Amino acid sequence: MARGEQQRGGERRDRRERAKPEERVESDVVEKLVHINRVAATVKGGRRFSFAALMVVGDQKGRVGYGHGKAREVPEAIRKATEEAKKSMIRVPLRESRTLHHDGDGRWGAGKITMRSAPPGTGVIAGGPMRAVLETLGVQDVVAKSVGSSNPYNMVRATFEALKRQSSPRQVAAKRGKKVSDIVERRSDSAMAEADA
Repeated sequence: MARGEQQRGGERRDRRERAKPEERVESDVVEKLVHINRVAATVKGGRRFSFAALMVVGDQKGRVGYGHGKAREVPEAIRKATEEAKKSMIRVPLRESRTLHHDGDGRWGAGKITMRSAPPGTGVIAGGPMRAVLETLGVQDVVAKSVGSSNPYNMVRATFEALKRQSSPRQVAAKRGKKVSDIVERRSDSAMAEADA
């Protein structure tokens, strides 16, 4: 066996050992593997397998993104998905850096999700793909529910649709040409009215 081939074989083995489906932290960015799908193409000599990976990355400070990568080997699929996720990161405003500002719904295909802001100490009450997105985003208290499709791709995309609609009091105040204090006061008044009712 030629020396170059030995070296390539060793690199492949190293790549396989390094990429394990779990949470990884790289320079303030948390990477989570949500789903790996093995696809088989039937060819003349038998079956040819390839892998599709769905990754979610976030800085746990209000930025999150997701990506999808396909390759003949799992580590390469994960690498491609991670790169795509880092390119597609969005910023989501968080209240007190721990929960959402308001409730939100998201829909993608047959997947529907609902997210609600929660008081301190609630934790992340969400399932599978939604939990991965919310944890990498940096949300500590939230209640979420998914209805319909449990396909991880649909759930992740529906979660992102809901997160894109999140707005902070500062953004609302800027749109309406009012002060932030006016908006926040109204929110607390309406919450008190609901509690009294």
